[in-house]
Amino acid sequence: MSTSTTPPSPTPAGNDPTATPVDGAPAVLSFEDKLRSFWNENRVAIFALCVLVLVVITGKGLWEFYQVQRDNSIAADYAKATNNDQLKAFAASHSGHVLAGVATLRLADDAYTAGKFTDAAALYAKAAPVIQSAPLVARAKLGAAVSKLQAGDKTGGESDLKALTSDLGLPSAVRAEATYHLASLAVAKGDSAALQTLIRERLAR
Repeated sequence: MSTSTTPPSPTPAGNDPTATPVDGAPAVLSFEDKLRSFWNENRVAIFALCVLVLVVITGKGLWEFYQVQRDNSIAADYAKATNNDQLKAFAASHSGHVLAGVATLRLADDAYTAGKFTDAAALYAKAAPVIQSAPLVARAKLGAAVSKLQAGDKTGGESDLKALTSDLGLPSAVRAEATYHLASLAVAKGDSAALQTLIRERLAR
């Protein structure tokens, strides 16, 4: 008696991974195949980009660490400057740093107190662009203007004071003091019209 054999079921179309695409259509790649292909083609560039990012991050961290250490060192040097000669040396060796501006402002105050108004005006003007604190910048500008007046530069001092009174970005106290000095000049010159204008402008603000 012969044993009958059941023929194997045919593989459904499209499920045979070895089947040749119909009509020459390209085989559909899976996501994993696409990812593998992309990696093989671009891995060198990807490695280079990763290294570049790592270098930038490391460099930024090192630069910030250096800046902190530098600022700490400069602050320590500033704390040691207790007289005018030391302040001058500090300001010269750290030109452009905010603390150099503060040191120059201290020198300007000392020059003004000593009656060296021309020197004080120059020092105040030098300090103002370097100091990053708005109140100190305003004080330096006011100091420069008043020092010019005291040094005999009435035109320059008055011009600077007018600029200060009209600068609404400055603290009110600084603008008020600048107005006071302008009013004093107007009284000294007997210019009642200028005095009244100053009063009206001040009240309008």
